[in-house]
Amino acid sequence: MNLESLDGRLLFAIPKKGRLYEKCLSILAGADIQFRRHHRLDVCLALNHPIALVFLPASDIPSFVGKGNVDLGITGHDVILEATMQEHVTEVLRLGFGKCALQVQVPESSEIKTVDDLAGKRVVTSFEVLAGEYFDAIDTRLQLSGENKTRIEYVGGSVEAACALGLADGIVDLVESGDTMRAAGLHALATVLDSEAVLIKSTVPKHTHLAPLIGLITSRIAGVIASSKYVVCQYNILRTQLPAATAITPGRRAPTISPLEEENWLAVSSMVEKGKIATIMDRLVAIGAEDIMIFNLDNCRV
Repeated sequence: MNLESLDGRLLFAIPKKGRLYEKCLSILAGADIQFRRHHRLDVCLALNHPIALVFLPASDIPSFVGKGNVDLGITGHDVILEATMQEHVTEVLRLGFGKCALQVQVPESSEIKTVDDLAGKRVVTSFEVLAGEYFDAIDTRLQLSGENKTRIEYVGGSVEAACALGLADGIVDLVESGDTMRAAGLHALATVLDSEAVLIKSTVPKHTHLAPLIGLITSRIAGVIASSKYVVCQYNILRTQLPAATAITPGRRAPTISPLEEENWLAVSSMVEKGKIATIMDRLVAIGAEDIMIFNLDNCRV
């Protein structure tokens, strides 16, 4: 593809592989960004919008958005901090997937029981910046300097094997389910930060004429995320119980309330979080709500 054909289009960076890739494809489909990506091509044009999708390593996306010509991107919150791009990009939306924790880990059989015990020793990581800042603060507090400071060493992959292979006394690595950590005989001592996927844009807009399209795509993605997080709860309630009912189901902004033909009864419709729906229904039953129904959302605007 001739890159000059991208002129005038909104450039949207997507992780080309890894833990965020498949979910990003779902987000694009929900936002109705239609495209065909040809094999081995990392740039493709949307069929129904003036958008070019650029598939990049997640670790590079903050730099392309913050300092390059890319307008929007999806990457991890941890990646932004590791690339020290937080002043150059703005996190527009937290996307609620790709959740993980950057944690300090040591072998379960190790005599190291706290991060203070690990200070001054060898730490291997793919996150040199974040691990360095974390242990610099500990070294300063413990008054470690010179050769006594914690030694941070970088490896690009298989970080969890560093202790077993004699390269490190501890590691700093991302943990999702914890299965890999436990399989490697490691356990966590502390969490450096919690992370998840985020939608980002440049802090300084590059293409002002694209601002309406950026707003449109952001709104659509926010709707996709909300539809995966919320369901619609509908029920009937006596008017006297409405204050108690709306306290249970306040909605994202406010519930929708409609009168029924039967005197003193109201119909209430409200968005509630999926993870809380069982408890919410129990509480509604306890105050006399009837005909409680739950509807899944395919998409929405919030």
